[in-house]
Amino acid sequence: MPIHTIPLTAFSDKTANGLTKAICSFLNYSGCQAERINTMGVYREKRNTIGKVIGGQWTKGTGTPGSADISATIQGRSVKIEVKIGKDKQSDAQKNYQSMIEKSGGTYYIAKDFDTFLQFYDDFVSHIK
Repeated sequence: MPIHTIPLTAFSDKTANGLTKAICSFLNYSGCQAERINTMGVYREKRNTIGKVIGGQWTKGTGTPGSADISATIQGRSVKIEVKIGKDKQSDAQKNYQSMIEKSGGTYYIAKDFDTFLQFYDDFVSHIK
């Protein structure tokens, strides 16, 4: 895609949502594949016979517990990226997921800001070539 056809987008790495969008966009525009993974369940409203909401419940998500926020393929390699902002820490399920990925030969990275993600990316790509 010619560079002049890519729309300018303002990104911020101050929130988890902003950093996730920035990383996915960067990877996809760089010829990689990246997608956001959502493991959260769905809230289902309960309604009475006339359609009035009378409550609801969360249904369990179908994803693997602890899945990383981003699943990517960078130059043919599987990379899982967990986004953590500020004092946010990995849960036990996320630590177990990281262990599964690394034991199977995949790469797992915790992104805290866009600048250090770019350093990881450059280093990762330079070791593949």
